[in-house]
Amino acid sequence: MKKGLLLSFLLMSLNILFGQNEQKDSLLYNKRDFFLQNFNPDAVNAFRSASGMPGPLYWQNNASYLIHATLSEKDTSITGDVVISYTNNSPDKLDYLWLQLDQNLFDPASRGAAATPVSGDRFDVRKFNLGGYHIGLVSVTYAGKSYNVQPVISDTRMQIRLHNPLLPKGDKISVRVNYNFAIPSHGADRMGRMHAKKGEIYEIAQWYPRMCVYDDVEGWNTLPYMGLGEFYCEYGNFDYYITVPAEMIVFGSGDLQNASEVLTTGEIKRISSAGISDKTVSIISQDEIGKPSVRPLAKGNLTWHFIMKNSRDVAWTASKAFVWDAARINLPSGRKAIAMSAYPEESAGDNGYSRGTEYLKNSIEIYSKNYFEYPWNTAVNVGGSVTGMEYPGIIFNEYNAQKAFLWNLVTHEIGHNWFPMIVGSNERKYMWQDEGFNTFINYQASLIFNNGEFAKDPMTSRRIFSMLDPANLRRYKDPLMMVPEAMALTDYGQYYGKTAFGLILLRNVILGKDRFDYAFRKYTEYWAFKHPTPNNFFHCMNSTAGEDLNWFWKEWFFTTWTLDQALSDVKYVDNDSSKGILITIENRGKMIMPVSLKIIQTSGDSAIVQLPVEIWQRGGVWTLKYASTGKIDKVILDPNKELPDADRKNNEWIMKDR
Repeated sequence: MKKGLLLSFLLMSLNILFGQNEQKDSLLYNKRDFFLQNFNPDAVNAFRSASGMPGPLYWQNNASYLIHATLSEKDTSITGDVVISYTNNSPDKLDYLWLQLDQNLFDPASRGAAATPVSGDRFDVRKFNLGGYHIGLVSVTYAGKSYNVQPVISDTRMQIRLHNPLLPKGDKISVRVNYNFAIPSHGADRMGRMHAKKGEIYEIAQWYPRMCVYDDVEGWNTLPYMGLGEFYCEYGNFDYYITVPAEMIVFGSGDLQNASEVLTTGEIKRISSAGISDKTVSIISQDEIGKPSVRPLAKGNLTWHFIMKNSRDVAWTASKAFVWDAARINLPSGRKAIAMSAYPEESAGDNGYSRGTEYLKNSIEIYSKNYFEYPWNTAVNVGGSVTGMEYPGIIFNEYNAQKAFLWNLVTHEIGHNWFPMIVGSNERKYMWQDEGFNTFINYQASLIFNNGEFAKDPMTSRRIFSMLDPANLRRYKDPLMMVPEAMALTDYGQYYGKTAFGLILLRNVILGKDRFDYAFRKYTEYWAFKHPTPNNFFHCMNSTAGEDLNWFWKEWFFTTWTLDQALSDVKYVDNDSSKGILITIENRGKMIMPVSLKIIQTSGDSAIVQLPVEIWQRGGVWTLKYASTGKIDKVILDPNKELPDADRKNNEWIMKDR
């Protein structure tokens, strides 16, 4: 190389090395964490496309259920049998099947019991240890032949080893299981029983052996149920029969098939009236609880028959203590559904459950309009001992909740019917993908409902914004991608708040409302009644919004990094205010975000300057020249306080010479 050319090359290299925007890089920030191409969502294939949609060869298996169950108050138990019709749509032959036995969580020898802290927690299972499921006869019917099997039970999973493999691409098999279990009083706060003034309230879930998911990502999904991590279920049709004492009212997921057998003529008429009313209609009032006139049979048992199609689960409740009211749901297609609330008299009143049906109806109408139409015909809000839990078409909520707390419970739990009941993500692995998405749509619903009646209530915003307090962000030791059972028990609230806040940032700061809303709705439509992974979501948002957001996915979901944007210098060009100002911004944290600056002149004029996240490609320091025409009063970073900035003391610069 010639001497002159070498000198020029060295000078150019030094100029690059010591350019104005890289002279004073942050000690924490490293652009290579974001812009070196070492992070991308997983590779795609014919099953899951690069656009984030299901691919042309996407498949999932189907599990449909016929269930008969009897509630015995004498020994507080459920006895049942389930017939599972299972279709193998995968390209693989299956030599064995895996089922979930969630009630085994309450076996004192369960993994969940062993992993419960001495201090206990919301999902404590040690206080009830009557043994979980007692499995009776297990039989298989395949190709017209039936045989009994000895299942292999491991904690909350049961393996059935087949005599003949289940063939790929549409082969079918039937599995029958007889079972019983004692109803836990506190079922890890997901089911249980409560004594009300007028009788016991039973909230029954995880009440039948059900299929594990077999998918193209992990094969059989067999993570044990341990309390905090929730559920991952196949879709199918449910036909189920619940036998209870005749004085009880039963509400279940799906459509009641035999109303004329289990309800009175008067109740059926009132339900018809509620089906055409936008105002809440009383079906059984407080004064009518326990009266013979509300039941068609005084003694003995009655069997309630429900059907629910294209669902991943069903749950139900039973009590003789219920107040019952209902109202019509208006769906975007013109179809009508019905919202109902069932609760003890202790819960009644305008501050309490007397508005529960109103909250339920409006939440479903808001989510149906903005995300995806509610696919079922009924929805039930139950007041009982469970502090808040969701199932398709039915939700369990704390019976003594009131005002904004009750609104937030109802809109949150029914919101889960979109995530993960319609969009069927794996809750046991990725809690943020259902809790966080749901918390985000809950916040949007609060802004809309009754002109924002509860939007500004601290109870509404606390779930999101208190979680994103910079002190909390610094405290979190685990990223959102941590499996729920490994997340610190004091930190798992970030699945709700941090995720929801991240979506708010995408919508309000990074993409804008139109691009975000379109992409998020498309994700919901593409994956309705299917099984998306986190990477399917990342791909879909990138492709549909037209933005490479991999930098955001990495920092927000895979790390515990924090943000600290700072104003490090503001000065006039050549000390002359008429020539404009130079504003130097530093990125002092590990996280990056776009920049918003408010520049206020002494004349009172002000302007907002937006800088894209790409400025941080050059390093941790960026200098902007702003063409001001007069003296500057102050410069403010993030003037609307939209970002989770860890140190706002360095976000404002006041000019000494104004």
